[in-house]
Amino acid sequence: MPRFEIDPAVSRVSVEARSSLHPIHAEATGLHGFIELDGTASEPGGLAADRGRVELAVSALRSGNPLYDRELQRRVDVRRYPTISGELRELRPAAGGHYLVSGVVTFRGSSQPAEDEMVLRLADGEVHLEGAHVFDIRDFGMEPPKILMAKVHPEVEVRVELVARAGSDA
Repeated sequence: MPRFEIDPAVSRVSVEARSSLHPIHAEATGLHGFIELDGTASEPGGLAADRGRVELAVSALRSGNPLYDRELQRRVDVRRYPTISGELRELRPAAGGHYLVSGVVTFRGSSQPAEDEMVLRLADGEVHLEGAHVFDIRDFGMEPPKILMAKVHPEVEVRVELVARAGSDA
């Protein structure tokens, strides 16, 4: 099965949260991992995957506000839980050229299943995979923080844009 290595320089994750005062945005590059695809892009829905992994250092997430960044790292307990990871369990065709992606996300030592639609494109030996999912941070044992007078809501949208290049066959 062809293996594609995630390019950490161009792959990114962004996190959108809301507080009682204003929205909070954080983002990072530096995602590492791989995806293994089977099939052909020449057929609609002709691709499938049952193995992949993506990992991000929590310390890479930046909001542009040092106060928020410090509070996030304190709340996450970045020394104890330095990474967020996702394990791909299945990728299968969905309506409209999208793919249904399911797997397990591990954050703060807690693993939770996740499933959502993503857009997958193959071009010039690269895989482009984009999508978003809304998580409730309480499912990962994290209470929503209060930063100064702002109360952060527990639902956060995580968006990933992955670019992976052909690597070795597994």
